[in-house]
Amino acid sequence: MLELRGRSFSLCDGISRRSFLKVGALGLGGLTLPRLLQVRAAASAPRDTAVILFWMAGGPSHIDTYDMKPSAPDVVAGPFRPQRTNQVGMTFCELMPRQSRLADKITIIRSLAHSLGVHDDASHWVQTGYPLLAARERGQQNPAQGAVVSHLLGPRQSGMPAYVCIPEAYNSRQGFYQAAAFLGARHNPVNAGGDPSLGNYRLPEFTLPADLSAARLQNRRHLAERLDSLSQHVEHTGQLAAMSDAQQRAFDLITGPQARRAFDLTREPLTLREKYGRHAWGHAALLARRLVEAGVTFVTINLYEKDIDWWDDHYNIETNLRWRLPRYDQALSALIEDVYDRGLDRRVLIAAFGEFGRGPRIDQNAGRGHWPRAMSALLSGGGIRTGQVIGATTPDGADPSDRRLGPGDLLASIYHVLGIDADRMLPDRQNRPIRLVEHGLPIAELF
Repeated sequence: MLELRGRSFSLCDGISRRSFLKVGALGLGGLTLPRLLQVRAAASAPRDTAVILFWMAGGPSHIDTYDMKPSAPDVVAGPFRPQRTNQVGMTFCELMPRQSRLADKITIIRSLAHSLGVHDDASHWVQTGYPLLAARERGQQNPAQGAVVSHLLGPRQSGMPAYVCIPEAYNSRQGFYQAAAFLGARHNPVNAGGDPSLGNYRLPEFTLPADLSAARLQNRRHLAERLDSLSQHVEHTGQLAAMSDAQQRAFDLITGPQARRAFDLTREPLTLREKYGRHAWGHAALLARRLVEAGVTFVTINLYEKDIDWWDDHYNIETNLRWRLPRYDQALSALIEDVYDRGLDRRVLIAAFGEFGRGPRIDQNAGRGHWPRAMSALLSGGGIRTGQVIGATTPDGADPSDRRLGPGDLLASIYHVLGIDADRMLPDRQNRPIRLVEHGLPIAELF
């Protein structure tokens, strides 16, 4: 196992978040029965499709991004004005002009809602399809979507991992649940690292350190295999087997040329790198495109270059978003354009959402509180129907007023794009059959 410790940081709950880089240890309204059968039949055959998820940890404000309320009082509407897009009836925040010009390639779901207002509990629900009270104390109980994809589909090309997090994965101690849980360590994400010129980010760990030759690594690998073999004589457990698989995967990635090429952004033209943005957001988005093009099936982007990267805007939301949204807009719009320009739009789904929305009123701290009763999600590519808005919220953005949907519906839709039926069962630690999502069906308007 290779491990590099990263920086520590905090969210509003006061928990210290220490990042780790590890390689190797790693309601469907209006849908008729015939249409439902068509949806499920279409999901029965795997497709050559991949997903890039911008995980907006902390919970972005739907009212200040994709569900603006300009007619509401200022305390509700917030400091920003809506901007027209190239699609009638769609408006985005004025700080996202690039996405506004690409609205025909975007679908916004405005009526997502659930009932858990704690980061940990909500994140477990939105990333695994299962609500979990007191998630921080109980730990991750169900596998994250990327781990499920790794288990069911694997990578699209040999020599590549199936599931990658950029720059690294959150774990249950950090409150955002992106691990494999009962599926085993072999389906945990591989961590991509980042560009050290961008501050706390690191170069991808798919080249050997200067003081470690391939021969030395091979010797260490043989020693590890002998120790594993000895351990298995003492205790035969599934965990040991899973760790052995994960270590084999790590060795193959570190020494194999295909992964190293995919993680090398210097192979991209400088003009394209500039288009994405010379910042962590642009770096992550460009790397994600390279990875799915090379055969990775599920990529999650987690950004925390600075504390202001978090979407947990309890304080100074105007200042925070004026810094954050232009970077997010540049990186995401460049990714969407690049995917479409390369003809990948039918096989690469881009998604952006967090664990909940933000409160409908600017409070005394010039921020917005946690608000699971309403949130938005962006989807693009993946062969879905774009240029539309699904659902609506009340005039103050507090609750869905039309087409209420839940986390399970969103995850079932992403599974559907990948050719996975959300009704499929997985065996848990006790070998009991567990549905991929507790409740949810693909959102009909997307297909």
